[in-house]
Amino acid sequence: MKTIETIPILRIFDEEAAKAFYIDFLGFSIDWEHRFEEDFPLYMQISLDSCHLHLTGHHGDCCPGSAIMLDVSGLKAYQRCLLAKKYKHSRPGVDKTDWGTLEMTIADPFGNRITFSERLTENQ
Repeated sequence: MKTIETIPILRIFDEEAAKAFYIDFLGFSIDWEHRFEEDFPLYMQISLDSCHLHLTGHHGDCCPGSAIMLDVSGLKAYQRCLLAKKYKHSRPGVDKTDWGTLEMTIADPFGNRITFSERLTENQ
């Protein structure tokens, strides 16, 4: 067996709030949506470049309040793009860490935390 990809699953409680945050604010795209029946909770996959996330309204799938870290490049430009959207619930900052990264952590409306992390080169 060879591992191909890890896909985190994050708990959501409100579909519209999830889409406003992940799609409209962070810039992810919806790959697919699934419901077992019309009035069942939503399970969907979203993506941003090569990052895939699963968002679920099913209470048994995962625990709310999770934290994930995404290894990225171009973090400062992405932050400027997010700030330009003037999303009323978040104005994320970028911090330089002691372990040689730039990091930006954003909490979603459901208590999950997404940290975008960019490794610094020697001359940064």
